[in-house]
Amino acid sequence: MITKIASTLLFGFVLLLISCKEVNEAKRPANLSNEVLVLGTIHGGHLTDTVYTTAYLTKLIREIDPDFILAEIPPNRFKEAMNGYIRDDSISEPRVMRFPEYTDVVFPLTKQMDFEIIPTAGWTKPMADERAAKLKAISADSSRINDWKTYQEGNRSSDSIYRSTGKVNDPYFIHTHAYDSIQDIALRPYNRLFNVELGLGGWENINIAHYWNIEKALEKYRYQGKRFLIIYGAGHKGWFLRQLRKRDDIDILKMQPFLDAIKVL
Repeated sequence: MITKIASTLLFGFVLLLISCKEVNEAKRPANLSNEVLVLGTIHGGHLTDTVYTTAYLTKLIREIDPDFILAEIPPNRFKEAMNGYIRDDSISEPRVMRFPEYTDVVFPLTKQMDFEIIPTAGWTKPMADERAAKLKAISADSSRINDWKTYQEGNRSSDSIYRSTGKVNDPYFIHTHAYDSIQDIALRPYNRLFNVELGLGGWENINIAHYWNIEKALEKYRYQGKRFLIIYGAGHKGWFLRQLRKRDDIDILKMQPFLDAIKVL
């Protein structure tokens, strides 16, 4: 009899534990992976290309419907740019006004869509000035002829292969691994030869600076089921994707379904 009672009590206790566990799990918020897309832009090319236009970008971002846009805008330039846009519907901040994907697309969309712009560029003007001066000095240094020649050959080879595809500025092709591989033909020798010498403006170094800010945003909103759209010059896309794939808390979405969706609009 005692054994039967003990068994009954034990069974009841187990049921109670299971019930408590289910209640606690129901109260605990679900950990939802964030979604991330990387959009490669062509900067001024959006104003001259016949397909990958600012109007095309506008439709694409509407289709993606992000919660956050991680922008190629330095944090210390963003407030001035946004204040100018709020004040008179235009942007006069010199760094931001270079990029029509922001002046003609992202900032106007803030009036129609519900997303937050997070500035993530690691760029600074002194950094860019130093990089330009060092590259000019290297190009004129007779002891660096071979390095400069290798750098130029990488650029020519990359450009030639890109043109031979017949898909220059094709948004579908830009968002492929093949595109990133072609870009790497120029970027890898540039990085290998000059990254350390160019300091903070070197290719690897500037990408690390950009990505540091991107990581901070992803960490801040970890497991909140948000959609992040990273918008940078297309050359950065491959570097970012290689880093993003190391994270296990995000889902990296392909761009093609969104390109397909606006193709039929």
